[in-house]
Amino acid sequence: MSEFIWPVRVYYEDTDVGGVVYHSNYLNFMERARTEWLRQFGIEQDWLLAEGIAFAVGRMEIDFIRPARFNNALQVSVKLVKKGRASLVFEQEIYKQNDPATVLCRGQVKVGCIDTHRFRPIAIPDSIKAKINHADQ
Repeated sequence: MSEFIWPVRVYYEDTDVGGVVYHSNYLNFMERARTEWLRQFGIEQDWLLAEGIAFAVGRMEIDFIRPARFNNALQVSVKLVKKGRASLVFEQEIYKQNDPATVLCRGQVKVGCIDTHRFRPIAIPDSIKAKINHADQ
């Protein structure tokens, strides 16, 4: 499946006092990239919420390999690796924009499609499946 890349700049607010990205901010960077991955298919989070649908993170596995620092230009990759009836599994990497061979952080994220009124899993609607099937191309 094809890989999607989203650029991120490290701001001072993303770092600790030593100028190193605070660990939870890598998760924010990954979340933003997954949101933009959806957006490329015309799927907007606010539209999903209005329909009573959301994708909620159910599982994450993260490896923090090297530190990112204040003002680094980063790239966050998103690759859909598994599609289930009610879930999607992504592999994501974060690396410096000018050094894609050196991975700073790597993760696998499983999101589930939920009904926001009952907070219960539901099948991914066919209209959404049809759009994300383009990720295979």
